[in-house]
Amino acid sequence: MSWRKEQRRAERGYHHGNLKEALLQAALGLIAEKGAAGFTFADAARMAGVSPAAPYRHFRDRDELLSSIAQRGFEQFEAALNAAWDDGRPDTLSAFERVGKAYLKFAREEPAFYSAMFESGLSIDINPALHAAGERAFGIIRAAAERLAALAPPGVARPPALMMALHIWSMSHGIASLFARGDGARRKLPMTAEDLLEAEVLIYLRGLGFSTERRKAPEDQKPAGSPSGPWGARST
Repeated sequence: MSWRKEQRRAERGYHHGNLKEALLQAALGLIAEKGAAGFTFADAARMAGVSPAAPYRHFRDRDELLSSIAQRGFEQFEAALNAAWDDGRPDTLSAFERVGKAYLKFAREEPAFYSAMFESGLSIDINPALHAAGERAFGIIRAAAERLAALAPPGVARPPALMMALHIWSMSHGIASLFARGDGARRKLPMTAEDLLEAEVLIYLRGLGFSTERRKAPEDQKPAGSPSGPWGARST
């Protein structure tokens, strides 16, 4: 969502008496424009069209305002990951792949929330509700890793499921932060961010002894221009 749209939403929210929502939307607009560290409490008040003292009715300071935005972001993030995971249906690897794509999609479509969640410099312990929201979102990645761990070939050494979840989270987050953002911090990449994540996860799982090959559809059933290779990865 663009900064100007956020500004209009903030103004509408305050006009109807919802000062707290107006301040949240104003701060989101400022984050989209300047980053999570690029605005002050007074800037948010000015953007919402209220006096510098007005925000104190709802937020103790700028950090509390940011933590509220980050909490809302993690709640939306959790919902997106949970919908993608869909309890591992129709199979664990397909569902796991969807979770990775959902991670990248969130970073691309909600860059202001993403910045507040991961780049604000806030301690996640500043707000118990924020901490819980972050844990629930990570819990989906952990559940997926536990399901994958249960499929590990017998006799093959592998890290604990929690460590697998942290490894895969790190890969997803690194690619999202560098290549899948919806703001000016996105780096150029000679492939899609989804292809890059797919390849990294494929290499990781193969290293743990997982079989990642999928049945290939008959050539005459493939849509024109369909990518080929395991997990739909494009061959090079």
